[in-house]
Amino acid sequence: MDITLNKKDDQLHAILTVNLTEADYAPAVESKLKEYSKQAQIKGFRPGKVPVTLVRKMYGKGILVEEINQLLGKSVDGYIKENNLKILGEPLPVATDIDFDNQKDYSFQFELGLLPEFDLPADQAVSVDRHKVDLDENTLSETYEQLGRQFGETTEPETSEANDFIYGKLKKAGEEGEGRVVLLPTNKLKADADKFVGVKNGDEVSFDLKKAFGDDLQAIRNFTGLSKEEADKIEGEYTLAVEKIQRSTPAEFNQELFDKVFGKDEITSKEAFEEKVRSTVLENYDREADNLMNRQIIDKMLENTTIEVPKDFFKKWLERANQGKLTPEQIEEHYEDYEKELKWSMIRNKVVEANELKVSNEEILDRTIQKILGQFNMELTPELEESVRGFADNYLRQENGKNYVDEYEAILAEKVLENLRGKVVVNDNPITAEDFRNQNAG
Repeated sequence: MDITLNKKDDQLHAILTVNLTEADYAPAVESKLKEYSKQAQIKGFRPGKVPVTLVRKMYGKGILVEEINQLLGKSVDGYIKENNLKILGEPLPVATDIDFDNQKDYSFQFELGLLPEFDLPADQAVSVDRHKVDLDENTLSETYEQLGRQFGETTEPETSEANDFIYGKLKKAGEEGEGRVVLLPTNKLKADADKFVGVKNGDEVSFDLKKAFGDDLQAIRNFTGLSKEEADKIEGEYTLAVEKIQRSTPAEFNQELFDKVFGKDEITSKEAFEEKVRSTVLENYDREADNLMNRQIIDKMLENTTIEVPKDFFKKWLERANQGKLTPEQIEEHYEDYEKELKWSMIRNKVVEANELKVSNEEILDRTIQKILGQFNMELTPELEESVRGFADNYLRQENGKNYVDEYEAILAEKVLENLRGKVVVNDNPITAEDFRNQNAG
């Protein structure tokens, strides 16, 4: 057997050629033929007495192809490992004409995409911003309002009054179609609020959408569900076809509400309730700020790491690996995203290797247990521990271990980002909760 690697000019593509002689595969083929002759059941011959020549005639070509394919697989994998080749995806066979009936020696070629060596940015060479969110009074007021409405009494009156919520379908005046389903909080309107007082199911209200919300782009987006670009282009009259009216009587801020929000007797005073609300809201914003910082770390690492990718091979591999689910046109359209994903996986793997990051079975099990407890809003008591651990273990084994792999990858991804956070400059960026929402909305 002879294996050669021929790199192309860019050093990112290569052709791996495997030359086989009869001596490379014949012993395995002969052994398999003898094995078949002992197991074959052919009319006119006793079990185990079928002549090898007959087996060769009936099954020889199939056995030859099977053994050569197995030999190729082992040889190619072995060559890649022995030579420490870092490849993209898997080797792609190059189509060649093979005559298994008459040839004795064979030559097979495989196209490889080679992944280059690269360096990560030096420590502290990359900087990211981390929002430090401060709760403004407007955000706290909205939070209390939402809690009061969520745990208050809701009715559906026939006729609307001021501050009601109106469900309906919104569209630009004169447009065809039914429009999009929306929920209008009339207490947020800066103008034309009186138009929505006294309306009933089936009524249609015309109003200037931009004027009604006082040119507040974020409020318009919250109401319509439009993107920034779409909301910015809104002009003129719109119509709302009323379908339902909802009126909320806010819950009183008493012990009953405290118990509903945080659990029985967890909070026993208005001061403690306000402090708990504030800390809970801040925790949520801190989590969002961390998520944004993590995405920024990924983007900055990609921007500051030079990695050349074998593009032509990558496109070809994407098409073959997805087995007809992606067309060449779709791959071309989204290629930039695929390449970013590949480069980030290479950076992530380098961080894992350089820092010897590992994930233990116990970490995976503990994470799964915490997810289960959070889902059912439970605490892990000694009485529950055995059953919850058993449930978590069973979950991780499902789908042929896919859930286990997913949890492993999630924990490893967190460890990579945690490692990188210690190697970048993090600049605190003070910001109000309202500005944070507006800046990072959709």
